[in-house]
This record gives sequence, structure tokens and C-alpha cells, in this order.
Amino acid sequence: MTGIRDSATITCPECGHRSRETMPVDACLYLYQCAGCDALLRPKQGDCCVFCSYADVPCPPIQTARLTGEPTGCCF
Repeated sequence: MTGIRDSATITCPECGHRSRETMPVDACLYLYQCAGCDALLRPKQGDCCVFCSYADVPCPPIQTARLTGEPTGCCF
């Protein structure tokens, strides 16, 4: 599907370190360790993954749901 991005920049809320990461298209990423301060990031309440909480682009399943109007298919 066109318009779906498979990479995003995660910004650590603890130290502000930014890192470009490839997002999995078929799974959620629940834990992410910051390369700047070693903080272990978890999704915020109500978010399915760390990309939805801390990145400039939500995860591919959420992007797809927004484009198609279908219910979210995240966290398979």
C-alpha cells in the first residue's frame, strides 16, 4: 500500500536522543532501549508500541488503519 512508511525517528523522552529505526510491519515493538542514555522505553498508556508513543510516525498497522478507515490491526 502506498503512503506507508517503514522507518521512523524515535526521540527519547529522558535525554532527547534521536535515532532512525526500521519499524516491523507485522508486530509491535513494546520495548526500546535508548542508545543515548540506556533508558528502557515502553509504550504510553493507550498506545500499542514505542513508535506510536515516541516516534515521528506511528507503526505501519496504525498508518494503514488511518489510510483505509479500517479498525486498527496492530499487535497481531
